[in-house]
Amino acid sequence: MPKLSELSRELRPTLGLALPIIVGQVSQMLIGLTDNFFIGRVGRVQLAASAFTHGVFGVFYIVGIGLLLGAGVYAARDHGAGNETGCAAWLRHGRALAVAVGLAAFAVMAGLSTQLHRFGQPPEVVAIVRPFFFLIAASFVPALIFQVQRQFAESLGKPWVPMCIILADVVLNAFLNWVFVFGHLGAPALGLIGSGIATLLARTLAVAALALWLQHSQELAAVRAAPWTGWERSRFVELLRLGVPASGMMLFEAGAFSAASLMMGWLGTVPLAAHQVALGFAALTFMCPLGLSIAVSLRISRARGEGREDALRPIGFGALAAGLTLMVGFALVFLVAGRWLTGAVTPDTEVATLAARLLLVAAVFQLFDGGQVISVGALRGLTDVRVPTIITFIAYWVVSLPIGYLLAFHSPLGPMGVWTGLAVGLGCAAGLLGWRFHRLTAASRGP
Repeated sequence: MPKLSELSRELRPTLGLALPIIVGQVSQMLIGLTDNFFIGRVGRVQLAASAFTHGVFGVFYIVGIGLLLGAGVYAARDHGAGNETGCAAWLRHGRALAVAVGLAAFAVMAGLSTQLHRFGQPPEVVAIVRPFFFLIAASFVPALIFQVQRQFAESLGKPWVPMCIILADVVLNAFLNWVFVFGHLGAPALGLIGSGIATLLARTLAVAALALWLQHSQELAAVRAAPWTGWERSRFVELLRLGVPASGMMLFEAGAFSAASLMMGWLGTVPLAAHQVALGFAALTFMCPLGLSIAVSLRISRARGEGREDALRPIGFGALAAGLTLMVGFALVFLVAGRWLTGAVTPDTEVATLAARLLLVAAVFQLFDGGQVISVGALRGLTDVRVPTIITFIAYWVVSLPIGYLLAFHSPLGPMGVWTGLAVGLGCAAGLLGWRFHRLTAASRGP
């Protein structure tokens, strides 16, 4: 293991990069909560239509984000090596890939919008959802371009401006929802469609704001001055070589949690509702290790570009130690105040009580969840994604879900069994991914 002084030296810049990323991740969650706040006041059918649409959008979004992760990783590497021409090229190629992926996803979602009756949704939801579905699909392109630009800024160690733009976007989205959903300032009251318009406008304006900053910031003058090298097929190949497995990893984890929700629904309405309540708290605390994961991937990639191989282990293990410390703190909150937290979300005593019991399991599994996502980020910084993809598939789909099913339906644990299965799978993923990072960086350790 690295020395304590080495861990401390590398942890400071990692935390400095991670903090605005974490705030940005939480802000992204707030945008969804804001939409639900306004749509929920229109009616339950509209809220159900929104939930269905964002559920479908989320699957496409996960794939898109995964495919584009390489732009930031490779830009950080070239920036560390002083190759500003290559750094600028990754931004251009990342944007082009974002447009291509976004347009392809929009075309697929537009086609799906004509077949929504085949998804088994209530007729009243199908009757109103298509225009909203189409608007959210149209926002896919700006959403992906924003992510590429944001990752590029973070790869250069400039995360604060993207964070501020995301925060401003939360406020703008809420304002536009207020205008178009309820019909203020002379606008017609468009209800669900108005929320779709607000989301599309907010995402488009956020992309424009970040693009303007990238184009005019003096801090990025050296990157902008880099000569244009034309379109290079090899760069798109590299982006996809890293991005395809990365999107697979993200899909395997998201799919496992979706399958867990499905099993909770088989157990009944109360377990499903409790699952959603508890998962909301776990998802919120997960933003901390997720932000650390993004930061550590960029810092490891940059250190490789700088030729600082001896810094790889201190960066990775320092972030892992910080992430686990944070998650221990959140675990203690869940253990001590779980019932109060769940009671603050829902007045249903039965749901709140079961959700609090689930948070007891979450106190354990979020330690593993934090460990695995930070390890994934460290490995991504090494551009190691194929073996981690296999590990995550085995951990979630071969270990976690079968164990969860057996404990839920063939033991007295019931709903607790589903979450116990998740904890076991996440523990396997954390252990194997952490071991792989240790093995791959063992040769870089100091004397």
